[in-house]
Amino acid sequence: MKAKKKGSRGGLWSRIKRILLLLFVLHLLYIVALKWINPPLTLTQVGSMISGDGLKRDYVGAGDISPNLKLAVISSEDQIFPDHSGFDWKNIKKAMEYNKRKPNRIRGASTISQQVAKNVFLWQGRDWVRKGLELYFTKMIEWIWGKQRILDVYVNVIEMGPGIYGAEAASQAYFGKPAKNLTRKEAAMIAACLPNPKRFTVKPASPYVRGRSNWILVQMLFLEKDPDVQAVIK
Repeated sequence: MKAKKKGSRGGLWSRIKRILLLLFVLHLLYIVALKWINPPLTLTQVGSMISGDGLKRDYVGAGDISPNLKLAVISSEDQIFPDHSGFDWKNIKKAMEYNKRKPNRIRGASTISQQVAKNVFLWQGRDWVRKGLELYFTKMIEWIWGKQRILDVYVNVIEMGPGIYGAEAASQAYFGKPAKNLTRKEAAMIAACLPNPKRFTVKPASPYVRGRSNWILVQMLFLEKDPDVQAVIK
């Protein structure tokens, strides 16, 4: 009887390992596929529909999004995006120290790569399981996709207003034009809302968006001269 039980446990563990291996292969194939195809419905977008915000999105190709918007989101969200390997460790350290001092006012330090990993593959939240998976998926897309693809996916999937996802939907909703025609000022206004797109309105522009967009415009002037930035926004 004991030998039989031991054999049963061994068979169960063997099946579990095969299932885990299959899941790993499938998720790896999914990441590779997303290097060329647009992500399907994300958990964040599902949550938007359930909450009543609805879902407005229209994925477009890299050439149909103004370089102004790509430059604006780098200027606003992650100024060393072309140079890091997925994480801004200096900024993460600063955020951790700040959060220890002021636990009731959480400061984030996510890079564009981390935000893409979270929005495409995971759910919203701050639990340790999700953060661990975010680290994993961030490294995977850095290795497999590269910077240009990460940025293109970012400007297509990120929330840019209540229920408004991606550059094309935001450009049409706020300015009645395709995303490829966004001016520098319009791009800066959209980028300004990204820290909290449900709270910081683009149209009508909230005081925060007006002030933040002017700061972003100044940053754009400096960053656009960087050849590494030019390489990822073209």
